[in-house]
Amino acid sequence: MRNNEVRVGRIGATLHEPDDEPAAALVIHPATATPSRFYANFAAYLADNGIATVTYDYRGTGRSGSPRANRSLGMRDWITEDVPAVTAWTAARFPGLPQLAIGHSVGGHALALGYGGPGLSGLVILASHAASARAVPDPAERRRVRLLLHVVGPALGSVLGYVPARRLGLGEDIPAAAMRQWGGWAKLDGYFFDDPAMDAAARAATVTQPVLAVGFTDDKWATPASIDRLTSHLTAAPVERRTYSPADGGVDAIGHHGFLRRGVRDTLWPELLTWLQKQSSMTDSR
Repeated sequence: MRNNEVRVGRIGATLHEPDDEPAAALVIHPATATPSRFYANFAAYLADNGIATVTYDYRGTGRSGSPRANRSLGMRDWITEDVPAVTAWTAARFPGLPQLAIGHSVGGHALALGYGGPGLSGLVILASHAASARAVPDPAERRRVRLLLHVVGPALGSVLGYVPARRLGLGEDIPAAAMRQWGGWAKLDGYFFDDPAMDAAARAATVTQPVLAVGFTDDKWATPASIDRLTSHLTAAPVERRTYSPADGGVDAIGHHGFLRRGVRDTLWPELLTWLQKQSSMTDSR
């Protein structure tokens, strides 16, 4: 397996390639405040199984520019611009190969709204949901989410020009506008489906590729019910839902990020790989 650092405009990315000719190409669209290096082990696993895989950082995060210098970039910019840009680069780099995608959290939002493009053979939305902060079932987590998204995060963003998410236990630092938009959507019952600027319901209805929606019983944010709220808008796509417990993965906890950790490599990763390979092999017959 070979790794190469690449640039997609202002976006820093890594291409994980198999030693032999790949059978498919895939992009992992990351979660908010989650650096591309977090996906490296899973990307290597896919590459070792014949799928060339691209990981990257949204603009204003990680290797794609400082959050302070990109303070005006919102989540909408990541969804409508960064996701299509990396998708197009990957398709051009691997012409003729089946194109696949995995979207984690906000990355899954982008795929559910069709920004992964019509050329995908299949897409996975991982721990992606559509629900307001008030829908978080655990009271303590609900209070924490509201405090971070509606009070502390926006206040720090206004003062600093970026949100020090690392110090807040949210991952990588992010632009101030991304936090404002995230918090704004989290106040709406239907999340971004209630934001007229997103045209989200109409866009989701245009997705026709096979979708695998994966969730976890111990994810305090993306609960099975809130994932269903997202997938209910995929009215033209065949959607398969899978919900795993920590016991299914042979681990103590999975939560919002644990699927990408090596602890479930031998238990849960093979099932996702099999699904991706199936979509890839079916491309020519569609």
